[in-house]
Amino acid sequence: MQKKRPKYLNLLQIRQPLPAVVSILHRVSGALLFFPGLPALLYGLDTALGSPHGYARLQPLLQSPFCKVALILSLWFFLHHFCAGIRHLALDLHLGIELQQARWSSKLVIAAGIILTVLFGIWIW
Repeated sequence: MQKKRPKYLNLLQIRQPLPAVVSILHRVSGALLFFPGLPALLYGLDTALGSPHGYARLQPLLQSPFCKVALILSLWFFLHHFCAGIRHLALDLHLGIELQQARWSSKLVIAAGIILTVLFGIWIW
């Protein structure tokens, strides 16, 4: 008797464990830091350092609420990527590879990313 297998795999219905979610978010945050994060950072630096007029033109843009929210979101990308990178380095050294330790470090990465983002976000706003 043959089992009826699904013809397609719905990835939205699969529940991933927390360490897998942290790993996926690490990759996504790294990609978003590379593009559009890096070009936006380089454009802002070029504008600010190019001339006093460019710096004066960039100031109102950075004061807008939309830009501040985008900066805080980019900050979360960076901080999550940084904390998850430290976790991956520890895993490469065979530290925290047990299931309970991996779950705990995943929760720690998410909590640290959120707490640091809130603290820096308050300072930015």
